[in-house]
Amino acid sequence: MYAIAIKNLTKQFNGFTAVDNISFIVKSGELFGLLGPNGAGKTTTIRMLTGILKPTSGTARIGEYDIQRNPIEAKQLMGIVPEMANAYLDLSAIKNLLLIGELYGIQKKKRIEKAENLLKLFGLHGKRHQRVKTFSKGMKQRLIVAMGLMNDLKLLFLDEPTAGLDVESVRLIRKLIREFNDKGITVVLTTHNIEEANQLCERVAIMNHGKIVAIDRPEKLKRTIQSTASIEVAFNENVKAEELLFDGVTEVKKVGDKLRLYTEKPEEIIPTLVEYSQSSNYKILSLNTLAPNLEDVFVKLTRGGEK
Repeated sequence: MYAIAIKNLTKQFNGFTAVDNISFIVKSGELFGLLGPNGAGKTTTIRMLTGILKPTSGTARIGEYDIQRNPIEAKQLMGIVPEMANAYLDLSAIKNLLLIGELYGIQKKKRIEKAENLLKLFGLHGKRHQRVKTFSKGMKQRLIVAMGLMNDLKLLFLDEPTAGLDVESVRLIRKLIREFNDKGITVVLTTHNIEEANQLCERVAIMNHGKIVAIDRPEKLKRTIQSTASIEVAFNENVKAEELLFDGVTEVKKVGDKLRLYTEKPEEIIPTLVEYSQSSNYKILSLNTLAPNLEDVFVKLTRGGEK
């Protein structure tokens, strides 16, 4: 059973193709990630799936309903937390939730009960009667996610839900996303935070320039570039990255107090690093060989799309 089925979906704006003939499915109960750089087409895709934008061509089905032909039935299945969402600042937290519940047509007693439970879940119950304009950014975002959950949904769309938040709010929202997914809710998460996608998603689709350039489980995507390993080294003194561009090293990045060397032959570069250490009198504090991660996959695939 599929929660979402997209076929040849395209969106153009005045001749510019924002989403270019994409097709994919999201299984019921799946936690699916849409990953890509800013401007890749993620948000435009979500807006078409939620009925906000009309596709130039192609189809999108939410469960058994075509989002264009049966928008009311499709929207009754979903909760939406858009990237630019906001609560009503002059209303209290609980009044925001009750208003959303009323818009969904939820019976009064049930919407009060649901609002109270969501406020407890998101750590906002003690401030439920405070106006939202007094909330911090993290508290506002928690409330906005709670608003997206007022409906009896089967599918939740989250567009960059943790962007710019404090660590505590990020951890809470990610924890709750997992819990809702464990209850059988299908979650579609758009993000440019690669580690977030790696931690949360069962499958990810990587978008670039409006196209899907790869779609699979994160671990399988990592195996697709298994030839590109990296070596992470830390010295007792600061070393310039360009000094470690040995033959066989394709790139050197600074990662905190360490340097990461990308190579297809780590077994040949390690002895070269040791020789460099001895000749330069820089002591090696740590040396590790790393398999490719999702960031490496993302960089390789999105750079490839730009060439």
